[in-house]
Amino acid sequence: MGKQFAIIGLGRFGSSIAKALYDLNYDVMAIDLDSERIQENINTVTHAVQADTTDEVALKSLGISNFNVVVVAIGQNIQASILTTLILKEMGIKTVVVKAQNKLHAKVLYKIGATKVIFPERDMGVRVAHNLVTPNILDFIELSDEYSIVEIISSEGMANKTLIELNVRARFGVNIMALKNKSYINVAPSANDIIRKGDIMVLIGHNKDLRKFEDFVMNGK
Repeated sequence: MGKQFAIIGLGRFGSSIAKALYDLNYDVMAIDLDSERIQENINTVTHAVQADTTDEVALKSLGISNFNVVVVAIGQNIQASILTTLILKEMGIKTVVVKAQNKLHAKVLYKIGATKVIFPERDMGVRVAHNLVTPNILDFIELSDEYSIVEIISSEGMANKTLIELNVRARFGVNIMALKNKSYINVAPSANDIIRKGDIMVLIGHNKDLRKFEDFVMNGK
């Protein structure tokens, strides 16, 4: 079985993560206290459920312990965000990603065991979704509904190979705009340039093609 995601809180940020993961063909359960938000998102997720996630019994009844990753994207209610995160960690959820309102909120979330804390003004929902699926992805910028720019860490299998050997453009239909590392940046690399271990590739392409390339990187081939 593939990764399963639960998204708690269906404001603009939570909804965008849920829809992006669903569009990537993942099993997504969306949870919110507001029945109107459930109705708005019912067709863009696998399951949409109305529930109070600060209620441990309610959370357990949803079978949330079966999910690999839970994203807590609760809006303004910091207390609900903290309580929900605490319950999830006590239930043994390994990866709990939480939206924070401010630095103090983030500090508390980390103290109670949040895996990762996100500031929505800095981290778009779509970018977060891609990062959850492919940890190699450092950045994801939507140019339009169909085209995006992705920053992705090269796999070990790519190290010491030239771009012509990897044949990325012909195989996947994406273009490498730059190669970056701590010590250098190579803009518009040539076919004979070598990818070194740990290089970050900056790619542009159609979302479907970028997804195929993400799978290729994840498989380490």
